[in-house]
This record gives sequence, C-alpha cells and structure tokens, in this order.
Amino acid sequence: MKFNTKTIHGGQNHEEATGAVMPPIFQTSTYAQTSPGVNKGYEYSRGANPTRTALENSFAAIENGTHGFAFSSGLSAIDCVLRTLNPGDEVIAGDDLYGGTYRMFTRLFKKYGLEFTFVNMDVVANVTDAITAKTKLIWLETPTNPLMKIADIAVISSTVKAVDSAILIAVDNTFATPYLQQPLDLGADIVMHSATKYLGGHSDLVMGALMVKDAKLAEELHFIQFAAGAIAGPMDSFLALRGIKTLHIRMQRHCENGRAVAHFLNKHPKVGAVYYPGLENHPNHEIAKKQMRDFGGMVSFRLKDESRAAAFKFLENTHVFTLAESLGGVESLVNHPTTMTHASIPEPERLKIGITDSLIRLSVGIEDIEDLLADLEHALHQ
Repeated sequence: MKFNTKTIHGGQNHEEATGAVMPPIFQTSTYAQTSPGVNKGYEYSRGANPTRTALENSFAAIENGTHGFAFSSGLSAIDCVLRTLNPGDEVIAGDDLYGGTYRMFTRLFKKYGLEFTFVNMDVVANVTDAITAKTKLIWLETPTNPLMKIADIAVISSTVKAVDSAILIAVDNTFATPYLQQPLDLGADIVMHSATKYLGGHSDLVMGALMVKDAKLAEELHFIQFAAGAIAGPMDSFLALRGIKTLHIRMQRHCENGRAVAHFLNKHPKVGAVYYPGLENHPNHEIAKKQMRDFGGMVSFRLKDESRAAAFKFLENTHVFTLAESLGGVESLVNHPTTMTHASIPEPERLKIGITDSLIRLSVGIEDIEDLLADLEHALHQ
C-alpha cells in the first residue's frame, strides 16, 4: 500500500463478530477463559486490548515497522526505551530537545545510573566522537523542539552502526510524522511519537507510540510495557486510530500553511530570525530536502525586540493562534518555550543553545491561511 492508503487500511481488519468497519471500543479490563490459560488471544487489558491492538497495527504500518506499541503518554514511551538500559550505560542525545525529555533524562534516569551526553547533531562527528564503550543509545529529535534543527538520520545511523552495531538508534519523529519521514527506513531501530500531537491530530487525547522492526527488541519493549503498565486505554486508542485515518490530508494542509507562515515571518520587519527547514537559508535545508517529503507545520521565530515583555505582548494578542501547550492539532497554537514547554531546562542550558525570551514557537494548523497571516500581523503590531 502507498502511505495515504496505509493511514486508512494499514494493519486493519473489519471486526469479526459484526463486520464493523471501525474497531469497536472494547471497554473491558478482562476476558473470559474456557479453561485456565485457554482464551481467545486476550487475558487482561494491561497486556492487550483489541482496540489498542488495532491502533498498534496501524502504528506499525505507517512507520513501515513490524510492531507498534501504544502508551499512556509520549514520555511513558521514552521511559520504556530507557528501561532497556542498565546503570552505567550512556545515552548520546541532541542538545535541542523537548523539555520533558531533557527533564526525564537528567532528573529521573540520571539518578538511576544512566549517563547522558548532549551534542549538536548537525555535525555527525559530534555524535561519533562522543561514543564510548558505555554508549548504548543514540537519541535523535528531528526536526528538534523548538529550534527546528535537522539531524541526518541515515548518515548518523550508518556511521554509528559502523562503530558499534549494538548501539540502538531511536528517533523522536513527533514533529515530522510518518507522512514526512520514516526513520526505520533510514536505519533507526526505534521510532517514538507523542501521539498526542499530529497522529491524534485533534487535541483530545494524551498518548505515546513506539514502532520497531526487530522482533527481539519488540519482545523486550512489550515486556517492559506490560510489567510497568503504561498502556493506552481503549477510548484513547479509538480516537488515535480515527485521527491517523486523516493524517495524510491534515499534513498536506499543515505543510502548506507552515510554509506560508514561515515565508511571511521571514520578510517581516519585526522578526529577527525564523527557524523552518523549508527556508533555503535554514542551515540544514539540504538534509531536510533529502530526508523529508515536505517541511511540516512547526515554525519557530525570534523577535528583533529580544525582551520578554515584547514576546508576552505578541503572545497575549493572537486570536486565531491559541496560547497553549502542545502542538499538532487542527487548530493553530502559539507557545513560549522559555516559560512553557522548556521551562524545566535550566536557564544557562537554554541560553547556550539559543532558547531565549524572544523565541516563539508556532504550531500552524489547518485554518484558512489568510486568517492566520492576519492574526500574526495584528499581534506583531501591538
């Protein structure tokens, strides 16, 4: 199947009892057995639930994987990956990460004996130079949150595997979605999504996803999920599956609007810098062109007036763009990383990579572009 067909039909079967086209919401915790250990494939919903199974099959299909896993949040999916490691193991991660990921790495798992090294993954040598005998996992975000850096998944994967084939490559594909890039096909071992965002697409659920190709790795991840219990419920699974069915058409509009917003901001006299991989002046534009189908709906920019007051004035005066956490819904959102999504990163670390008070992140929705541009123009002139 081509991608657009996969979002609708990938991994799916009509429900056997009734022929229902959409999987029913199996709102049950347990399942009848005819004899101890004899069942119809389901025992207890922490281990598996038919609605979640349908979603996980869809997850695997859209990332060209063989196994998918639905978690209660994106962070619980990351937590599952880190639980494959042992005290003393080292993770090399990008220096521009979602604040919740950074917080989990440095304030939770560091306490349990994992070591973390953060590098600028724009330069592949930064990754390979940081590898030691203790390195077990490379963690990529691309595009990054919020500075929209692009890491070359294929080159990093092949280069790292040449050094040590046992090192796992994991990619947070939340910003791009499988519509724009498929990291498993580029050499990654694990793909992670905050399915709360574009996969769900309607700001009505919280969920995480992992997709893999390797059966042994899938077995380990399933055991950790089952033992730790961070599963997605049947209602959220139903909503996410419904969202995936329109992913391709939503992403087309997100990309179209994101491109228009980026070009508008790039020419605006009150804007100092725009971070969008679709702009030719983006330092990773050529990698993005090679790796991605299009450039997405996430745009960050910096005001020329670098004061917090100027940023707040803009943020308080948008009307179509809603000031809120999260991203990837059909509605446009605006975010202030310093005080919102990345507040958990210590200020010196934020400033070192360029997350300053004047940085603003947009999740460009699928509204009429004329309304979005008018809203930005209004807020910029307040």
